[in-house]
Amino acid sequence: MTDWTWEWAGYDPATERLREALCTLGNGYFATRGAVPECRAGLVHYPGTYAAGCYNRLESTVAGRQVVNEDLVNLPNWLLLRFRPRRADGGRGPWFAPRPHSPLEHRHVLDLRHATLTRTLRHRYGGTGVLGVEQIRLVHMEDPHLAALRTVFTAEDWSGEIEIESCLDGEVINGNVHRYRALERRHLRQVRTGVREPDTVWLACRTSRSDIGVALAARTTVGADVAPAASVLRPARHRAVHRLVVPIAPGRPVVVDKTVALHTSRDRAISDPLGEAVDRVSAAADFPALVESHCAAWERLWRHADIQVPGEAGRILRLHLFHVLQTLSPHTADLDVGVPARGLHGEAYRGHVFWDELFVLPYLDLHFPDVARALLDYRHRRLPRACRAAAAAGRTGAMYPWQSGSDGREETQEQHLNPASGRWLPDHSRLQHHVGSAVAYNVWQYCEATGDTEYLYTKGAEMLLGIARFWAGLADFDPALGRYRIRGVVGPDEYHDSYPGAARPGLDDNAYTNVTAAWVLTRALELLRRLPAWHAEELPARIRLDAGEPARWEEVSRRLHVPFHDGVISQFEGYEGLAELDWAAYRARYGNIRRLDRILEAEGDTVNRYKASKQADVLMLGYLFSPAELRSLFRRLGYELDDDVWRGTVDYYLRRTSHGSTLSELVHGVVLARARRAEAWQYVHEALESDIADIQGGTTGEGIHLGAMAGTLDLVQRGLTGLETREDALWLDPVPLPALSEYGFTLHYRGHRGIGLRRTDGQLQIRVPASEESPIRVVLDGREVTIAPGQTLTLAVPES
Repeated sequence: MTDWTWEWAGYDPATERLREALCTLGNGYFATRGAVPECRAGLVHYPGTYAAGCYNRLESTVAGRQVVNEDLVNLPNWLLLRFRPRRADGGRGPWFAPRPHSPLEHRHVLDLRHATLTRTLRHRYGGTGVLGVEQIRLVHMEDPHLAALRTVFTAEDWSGEIEIESCLDGEVINGNVHRYRALERRHLRQVRTGVREPDTVWLACRTSRSDIGVALAARTTVGADVAPAASVLRPARHRAVHRLVVPIAPGRPVVVDKTVALHTSRDRAISDPLGEAVDRVSAAADFPALVESHCAAWERLWRHADIQVPGEAGRILRLHLFHVLQTLSPHTADLDVGVPARGLHGEAYRGHVFWDELFVLPYLDLHFPDVARALLDYRHRRLPRACRAAAAAGRTGAMYPWQSGSDGREETQEQHLNPASGRWLPDHSRLQHHVGSAVAYNVWQYCEATGDTEYLYTKGAEMLLGIARFWAGLADFDPALGRYRIRGVVGPDEYHDSYPGAARPGLDDNAYTNVTAAWVLTRALELLRRLPAWHAEELPARIRLDAGEPARWEEVSRRLHVPFHDGVISQFEGYEGLAELDWAAYRARYGNIRRLDRILEAEGDTVNRYKASKQADVLMLGYLFSPAELRSLFRRLGYELDDDVWRGTVDYYLRRTSHGSTLSELVHGVVLARARRAEAWQYVHEALESDIADIQGGTTGEGIHLGAMAGTLDLVQRGLTGLETREDALWLDPVPLPALSEYGFTLHYRGHRGIGLRRTDGQLQIRVPASEESPIRVVLDGREVTIAPGQTLTLAVPES
């Protein structure tokens, strides 16, 4: 393997779904898992294809109750291509199907630079001979509606014919996640198939409830130097099949190219998905030309986004970046979609949008701001729904859902299955209202990074002020404390969703929730002060802002309650009264205790009784805010947060966290890089390996963890550099992490494309490419410098 390639040798059914997820190819519009083309979905393989934002609802009976779930739909399988040899005497071998140790050779190579997946195999057929197969596939990055698969067959020691069946398969369900098997999973209806001579088959269908039209067309051709002995196009009920019989002999490879077009009724500037798919695949270039234009598009992406870190960490970071760009590419800027927590790589979390964008957008802000703005627009279009949700709950402002899909309603299920016990349990994660603060944070960070004040004063302001209204309305004044309190919520930890034995779900005064709510209110007040005259007159009228609201925001932002105990910040009010868990005993009994909540529930216990967190909760504050900004926030609230209190807080929760989320190691790595550097690399390393090693025990095969992948990129971009975009300047406060002591990347900041940052040998080099833009201000270690376009500045970096 190289810095740009990942290789899997051999065939192991137990790890195929993990490899398929990691070998997914996509372009932001749609993606296809890296399944072997000859196999339909089963216990080993899952050839899923997903179009961004293509959702559908189904009703199921769960534990005696009717529940409705919305899912990202698994679309018809375009990849299917199977083959078998025919001997000269007319005898046929079986259709090839991989089995352990059956191929003489079996290898997959994922090429990140060119975004192709190459599979090679050699298989001995009894009575025939050895057949060599090489398959190269791509999902086109220049034309987001195209994909292609080239298969080259080589007969090593025999002559005869090869029979090939190229298919579009509409007999698919959502079956990637085993624990969803009791739910309704068939999303497609009205499947129709047809042909267009001489070489194209098509399939059209609709989603059952959202009524989205989906159409695929596949053109299958054989190399010009070989004439097929037979070519039959055959439509069937749920499949469209093109069957070919081609002569083959040693020294005469057979090349078969399958080119596919995919359209849905959500696309712009089309009249009919089926007609568009057939026309597009008919006009598509041949495979070599598609490869050329596809690679050129990826070369442009890498030029804007590549990250250079030596060694294995750099290889993994580039893989993470590859999957981020496949899920959220420049094509995403034209779509009405959010950030799917598991990418377009599988069906876990049903393809929903959570707070994971909090870990993704900061990276995109400084590389692909158009994409970041489009993802914020997804939230803005659903602002009216968030306002209606707040009103229905008796609240003001905008209450964004914990899980969002097509229209912005709350998609969080009311029950979830514990695989460890087989029981369906109440799900209270919809009380994670801190997702609203994540939306506000992303709005502010985007506008600071881009200088897009027009967005800030219009759509951004509407979201930010709506979320501020929600927090101000949710906060109740407690005369005994002399402070405002936010009750009945769930924090990022997720394990704790109620007090032990309580009749009602939710917790009071989650520190992360309250501090970020205070931050939102403070930013809302700052925004109102900054509004130009025109917007200052127009915006309040548009959102019906009462004259007394800012005064309440000011008061609540300064008097929200943050609980403490034993000299550390409490995760929530009453946390100190919970029991301590015998961590050593549970590790000895179970080994992996990342999902401690499931273990305890299966024992008839509940994690709500213990001081045990799934992931960073209080410590998320150290991930989002620099030490100076965090101290300022606490000071505004009337608390002093010195280094001793923060370090004590870090130590306290580090000992009480099971890391049941892939985001947990990431956050701890960033926080420890500043608080306890010697231990930081352990967590950074685990964050890097979370998906490639599938540390959650089988979850990556259901879709990569996009937030964790993007977060590792941001760990370098902002975590190690201390990079902040505020006050119209780049602020830098680098931290030395020996295992990542060298790195380089480029930024897109305030109109400057390709600003280069490189750290090496105790120095930080900043290069601003020549342009007509204004000079940029950089603040490092109390020094302010101005760098004009075309200049390079090298600064000494403090080692502590």
